[in-house]
This record gives sequence, C-alpha cells and structure tokens, in this order.
Amino acid sequence: MPPSTLLSPAELSYLHTSLSLDPPIRPDARSPTSFRPLVAEVDLLPTTNGSARLCFADGTEAIVGVKAEVERTIGATNTSGQSHSHDQGGDEDIKMHSGEVDIEQERRQQAKGKGQDSWIEVVVDMPGFGRDDDGVVVFLAQMLQEGLVADRGLRDRLWIGWGWHWRLYVDILLLTAPNSYPLPLLSLTTHLALLNTRLPAPISRIDEDPFFNDDWDAAQPLYASSESDHGPRPPITLLVISVGDNIFFDPAREELAVADAVCAATVGTLATYPSSGKSKEGDPGLRLLCLRTIDPPARLAAAASTTDAANDPGLWKPARGGMKRAIIGKMIKMVLEAEGVGEEVMKGLKGFSEG
Repeated sequence: MPPSTLLSPAELSYLHTSLSLDPPIRPDARSPTSFRPLVAEVDLLPTTNGSARLCFADGTEAIVGVKAEVERTIGATNTSGQSHSHDQGGDEDIKMHSGEVDIEQERRQQAKGKGQDSWIEVVVDMPGFGRDDDGVVVFLAQMLQEGLVADRGLRDRLWIGWGWHWRLYVDILLLTAPNSYPLPLLSLTTHLALLNTRLPAPISRIDEDPFFNDDWDAAQPLYASSESDHGPRPPITLLVISVGDNIFFDPAREELAVADAVCAATVGTLATYPSSGKSKEGDPGLRLLCLRTIDPPARLAAAASTTDAANDPGLWKPARGGMKRAIIGKMIKMVLEAEGVGEEVMKGLKGFSEG
C-alpha cells in the first residue's frame, strides 16, 4: 500500500469538497478521466521474450519481463478424445498434408478453448516488502493474474499442439517505493510487455513434438499487430474511485485518502473472444473481464470522528458501507463506451509499442 497521507481532518474535508464539486477540482488540475503523464520504453531486456518499463511523473517506476518455456501438457487429448500420443489423424490432418490448410491457421483453429489458467504465472516484487507472501504483494499479483487468465484469447495463444504448450512467466518489479496505489502502473507496464512479446515460430505439425524456427526475426508476436484499433490486445486493469457522484481515474495518493469507493476494472478486447462474433459499428470492442472493489484507504485515515469535533457537520468523515449500483454502472460505462477511457488508454499504449 502507498504511504498514508499526513493530512489533517480539515485538509481532508477541503479535498473531499473540491472533488465533490460540479465540475470537480483535482489537486493536480487533471480532468476526471486524465492519467498522470508517463514515460515508457519496450524491448529493453535482451534475454526475455518481451519487456517494458514505465515511469509515472511522480517518479514511481516499474519494469516487467516476460519469459516463455515449452512444457508438456499432462492429459492432453485430441478432438476425438484420444491421447495425443495415439493420434490417428483425420480429415484436417489429410488437408494439412495436401497443403489445403495452412499449418498456422490450423493451429489457431484447434487452440480455441484449450488454454489453461496454470499456463500463466505472475510474480510481483516490491521494495520494502521482503517476503513474497506479503499480503499486499500477493493481492496485487492475484488481481493482475486474474485479469490475464480471464482473457481466454491469451491462454489459447499458448497452445502449441497436442501435448505441448508455452508456459508464460510474467515477472513484475516495482523499482521505487509507491507514491500511490501501484496497481495501474503495474498493469499498464504488463500490458506493454505482453504487447511486445514474441514467441519462436513453430515449424512442426500440431500432432508432432514441437520444433521451432531458429531465426528470431521470424518469431511471431503473442498479439499480432493490426492497423485497426480494435485488434487483439492484452487486458488492462484501471483503478477508479468515486467521491460523491463524481468518478475519477488514476487517482493520486491524496485523492485515494478521501475516496468514498475504490474499484479495479479489468477490460480486454472483443477480438480475444473467438466465439463472440464481430463488434458492432461504433463499438470499441472492449469487454469487462473482471471487477473488484477495494476497501477505500479513507476508512483507515485520521477521520474527524476520532476528534472532539466529530459532530461538526463542516468536517469530512470517511464513508461507510458498500458501493451504489448506479456508481458501479457509471464506472463501467465510462470504461467501455466508444471513445471512452478504456479505448483511449489502449490507443495510447499502442502508440508506445509502435514507437
């Protein structure tokens, strides 16, 4: 968790009032949907399949490395229910031999629905937390992995053939002590690393032991590049807060201190769902993968209720209870709508990757 703010009840009350106005006034003058300025670079770790570094304007920095290893799939069966080691072949195999079906196209078709959650492993390392099983570290890693495994398209991309798959290791390192809740920073950096991850191109059939092209220039991107902004892309997790009836994205530490509710929304692209069909015209192709509510840090702040002025209506008191359905619905709409926050963030990160 980020360090607690050293604001008095009067200062917290002033900040909460400013954020509750219409239009609201944020401490750094950003609009409710604006993110902090950031700097990013990709492909900086030469021994990884993909990597990225991202730094926010407040100095908080993270780096992500992605490694892939070939593993045998235990209990794998082919489409007829036979063990992969006893594959008798079929019409599709005959087509491949006769050249009627491209091998890579066949692999993509056969991979649908065969990915497993266990093929993706996420590890988070943060300064100041010496143990890997610290509650904060485990919670952040679980939220990030939850979004990745919910992206069925990513899991299916790791399928190589009958009996073999890629195992993806996503190592996330926060280089500096967090000045705010680090989830958005870690998620955006992971998105960039996966967007630039490449895997060796297989040259074997799906019913054979895997062989790969030794030429790295022939390696295939985990997420194929597309001129369209609606192509397949890794999921992202956005941190959203509410203060009164107002919604804010990428909250600073001070804003978190007075938040009435905090929510982590993970979104992915429609293209990652082969069975979902095509997006409608004007639809950015984003779908909600998972949604988590987080206990607002405001409930742990030095609330006015602990002072002699607890009954003073002019002083702010932390909210109690859960989130209103209307607020959750408004958050989701702002993330998923055409030209909304989710689409804007995806486009911005794609620009970093292409640059």
